[in-house]
Amino acid sequence: MSTVTTDGPAPATPAPGRQGPDRRLGVAMAIAGVAAWLALVLVARAWALAIVREQGFEALRLGAAPLVGRGDFLLGPWSVVGLAAAVAAVALAPRLRGLPWRGLVLAVLVGALVWPVALNLVRGPDALTAPLTRAGDEYLPDVGEVDAAGGPRDFLLDFPENLDDYNVHVRSHPPGFLLLLWSLDGIGLGGAGWAAALCILGGALAAPAVLVATREVAGERWARRAAPFLAVSPAALWVATSADAFFAGLAAVAVTMLILAAGRTGRRADALAAGAGLLLGAAALLSYGLVLSWAVPLPVLVHRRRLRPLVLAGLVAAGVVGLAGLAGLDYLAAFEATRREVAESVQRTRPYVFSLVSNAAALAIA
Repeated sequence: MSTVTTDGPAPATPAPGRQGPDRRLGVAMAIAGVAAWLALVLVARAWALAIVREQGFEALRLGAAPLVGRGDFLLGPWSVVGLAAAVAAVALAPRLRGLPWRGLVLAVLVGALVWPVALNLVRGPDALTAPLTRAGDEYLPDVGEVDAAGGPRDFLLDFPENLDDYNVHVRSHPPGFLLLLWSLDGIGLGGAGWAAALCILGGALAAPAVLVATREVAGERWARRAAPFLAVSPAALWVATSADAFFAGLAAVAVTMLILAAGRTGRRADALAAGAGLLLGAAALLSYGLVLSWAVPLPVLVHRRRLRPLVLAGLVAAGVVGLAGLAGLDYLAAFEATRREVAESVQRTRPYVFSLVSNAAALAIA
């Protein structure tokens, strides 16, 4: 005796040339994303040009306004380094996907270190340190202000009241980075060279951090696809050399650690969360805007229903800022002094909303 079983009709297969609903949705989302990206960039550029027409280029208070910078073609002996790095990136990029995971992370870090240095060497080796030494703008010229105030505690106590006495970047940020440079100077690592190395290395760490976070959230396949773009990102123009690169790298590592904590349990998760909190607390002492870094890992923590890492990281971060308070820093008073300073200077000609739009456009390009 035999029985015959059937599984029902075979599922319909889309005819050649026809797309399923998921594919059509993906294409539509990609088109919408490109359109939104283009609209953001065009709006930022048009707005910046309008400010320039009405008030002049200096009204933007930027050496090279987002999307309105002047072209400056340079070709010299050091240009060969940038060209060689570009050729190497194109030749080696396809091989990245075949590397073991740890090798891939290391390769992305090396690329993120070499690429910005090679690009910015077009003006010669001094171009890597010159941006950090501009009088009136940068941190390094103000390092001596800590000792002039009587030491770090007196400097912190008087920081909000003395804000007008400092350079632009010191006035625009919490005092954390200036004190870091002062500390390095105290152990013999002062000067523009060490500061540039700190900024470039810190900025380069953002690339492998994003790679690891992408793997954790979207899977290794998507992380490997992103790897070449992370290694030679246009953000390299900011990495060499800007203190903001160091801030971004530190925040990226902190966010990645918190995302990793959301996918683990036990002591390992607690250690990652505590480390993330330590770095996020430090980030708050580097830039007021980095307080918003918490918004990046929050959706992952909510989706995975992991409250413990968030609470632990928050407590550690609050402890870091609290220790700064015990050392003499009135964080809220310093923030209010900076807000008032910006409102009375930069925002008179460059509206705050414009800064939000143009920064988003710069991020979209980077």
